[in-house]
Amino acid sequence: MRRRQFLSAAGFAAAGFAQAQQPSRPAGARGRGGMRSASSGFPGGLQPLDGGKIGNNGPMKITGIKTFLVGEGSRNWVYVKILTDQGIYGIGEAYSAGPDEATIKVIEDFATWLVGQDPRNVQYLFDVMYNTTRFPGGLIVNSAISGIEHALWDIAGKSAGVPVWALIGGRTRNKIRTYQSTGGATPQQAGENAKKMVETYGYTALKMGIQAPGEMPYNRATRETVAHVRAVREAVGPDVDIGVDVHAKFFEAARAIRLGHALEPFNPMWMEESIRTENFAAMKKISDHVNIPLASGECNYMIHEFRPLIELQALDFVQPDICCCGGVLTMKKIAAMAEAQFIMVAPHNPMSPLATAVNVHFAASTPNFFILEYAAPDSGARKDVLKEPLMVKKDGYLEIPNKPGWGVELNEEAFRHMPPAPWRRGTSFRSDGSPYFQ
Repeated sequence: MRRRQFLSAAGFAAAGFAQAQQPSRPAGARGRGGMRSASSGFPGGLQPLDGGKIGNNGPMKITGIKTFLVGEGSRNWVYVKILTDQGIYGIGEAYSAGPDEATIKVIEDFATWLVGQDPRNVQYLFDVMYNTTRFPGGLIVNSAISGIEHALWDIAGKSAGVPVWALIGGRTRNKIRTYQSTGGATPQQAGENAKKMVETYGYTALKMGIQAPGEMPYNRATRETVAHVRAVREAVGPDVDIGVDVHAKFFEAARAIRLGHALEPFNPMWMEESIRTENFAAMKKISDHVNIPLASGECNYMIHEFRPLIELQALDFVQPDICCCGGVLTMKKIAAMAEAQFIMVAPHNPMSPLATAVNVHFAASTPNFFILEYAAPDSGARKDVLKEPLMVKKDGYLEIPNKPGWGVELNEEAFRHMPPAPWRRGTSFRSDGSPYFQ
């Protein structure tokens, strides 16, 4: 959270209440052919079978989409709630990008395309949103699509009376392995924090950041990072996995390579986001020169960005984020591409406990799932935002929900105590005044 800062709360919801939008009403949607009345459907599009029945279930239509912008304390959570004419509703979560009201507006615009459609045709509605958007989406558009797609799956599961994992392949495992990030200003604190986390939650893996604030000289950054990793390794022993998150703080691939060599004696689980993800060739260069696993992917979207990265064999773990990569089915496709290249999936999951629940269904049904990023919902907003958040057991694993849909529900009553506020990542500057990624 040190990399983020809150701005003035001016212009957001009144203090004491989270921002909630009313269900979207049919208005008009833009398509390649110009304006369209939302109530007219999609001429030439998918037509209902048997009067709209699916199996033994009757016809169903989307009647509206609500959004909730909820303040977590240091950023916001963006929720989607799709309503239907059968009284079944579904919930999902879009990524909190910073300009979160922009994501809300995109969801509202997509709502005018979707009202009147059968929510159970998940792939079809995804294609309508993705293919009708004028250009391939970035973070805002893809986050909106992802959150809507989650809610469609929740409806599909509830309608069928089964958990979502049963609709996307069935279970491949009994429980879901998790890890949590630890910190510490000194090596001693880092070791103590890591040991306490393992003792409290039973984690078999942890993650930690590198020591590279500001313009710290590279040799010092490497030396201090090694000291922290050594302290954590000594505190938790040889068999707890340790992920080291560079968070793309190095611009040059050579620096990441040198850090990777320095970390090798401590057998890290992976080195994450060694550099920024725009240059796949530079990522492959790192892979060719280090002897530890590499992980990345949180900044990539859709199957089209992941395909070349996976085929290049630049990573050992891909880390798509289910709240912005395109949603559940897109992440299943990414996982399938990775499986064919013998690459594991470790989803990026910094969002709320709802995103955790969505990820658990993905993980339960995906053979090359490895581990899920997680933050225990035992305090603050994480404890209250769902009626029953998924809590890690003493062995570091989550149980798999067996109720219809996601098996969790938003605690909308609690939102009134979680007002949103504008936020953005903090900007760091070199001593010469130039900005850099931190």
